[in-house]
Amino acid sequence: MLRALLLYLSQAQWARRMVTRWSVAWRVAARFIAGETLDEAVALVKKLNAHGYYVTLDHLGEYTTNAAEAQQATDEAVEIVERIHADALQSGLSVKLTQIGLAIDPDLCERHLERILVCAQTHGIFVRIDMEDSGHIEATMDLFRRAYPRFGVETVGLALQSYLYRTREDAAALGADAVRIRLVKGAYKEPETVAFPEKEDVDDEFDRITDVLVAATHEAGAPEARSDGRCPPILAVASHDDARVDYARQAVEAAGLSKRTVEFQMLNGIRRDLQESLLQEGYPVRIYVPFGREWYPYMVRRLAERPANLSFFLANLIRR
Repeated sequence: MLRALLLYLSQAQWARRMVTRWSVAWRVAARFIAGETLDEAVALVKKLNAHGYYVTLDHLGEYTTNAAEAQQATDEAVEIVERIHADALQSGLSVKLTQIGLAIDPDLCERHLERILVCAQTHGIFVRIDMEDSGHIEATMDLFRRAYPRFGVETVGLALQSYLYRTREDAAALGADAVRIRLVKGAYKEPETVAFPEKEDVDDEFDRITDVLVAATHEAGAPEARSDGRCPPILAVASHDDARVDYARQAVEAAGLSKRTVEFQMLNGIRRDLQESLLQEGYPVRIYVPFGREWYPYMVRRLAERPANLSFFLANLIRR
């Protein structure tokens, strides 16, 4: 019930207007977000790289409403790719297709995506297409399927959400083509017609999909994460849940695969203890570093994911 309320608030404009006026809201957001500018984000990436972490930069924003906004978001994505190259960062880029025009015009979005991927391929940088709410899944999959044959495994990959009924089948099909998959639980409010309503079912499905992608890794010859952090392995386990992480570690070991055939991905500011532990054990660990002015929806979805995050927010609110 609380999670559903927070997911609603993440998209409610009245709540956004109210909360973003509170200084405490930014203090909490700053736990997860590098800052509002690319320079602030790059500074954090350099610190994380120096400590041994790989990174994915995520310029916050989604659901642009006109072509000019989508063009600006595309220009900014290209700027990020060029900055990653110029500063020799061990980082990739995360892109939401609704940010570059998917909800406006899929053809426009495809042209924008192609521009980003051409720049990324030129510089040897990996771009992950995020999966958004279920209403955009088919269009996202269609654009990915058209881009993948041209740009290949070292340039473009995809995120999949375990709370959707369809995802295990999608994972099997994509894994057969060695697509680099970021497996997440899912952070949007979805109807029971398309998504598992119970957390236990989402967790179980996450593990089943992990098995599918471990098998795909074996079939593809066990490709490992590149040491420069530019290209991940087939399976990226994006979870802060100890049980999901442990299951993936055991599945990889049982399949006789090396630690570098799985990458653990976590959000900036969440479970630093687990991030450090996995890094010390020899696993590739990638930190998602979001930045930008559109931080409100991101922050509220993080509060919805873990009670500890909400407690942190409330504690700061009381001290306000």
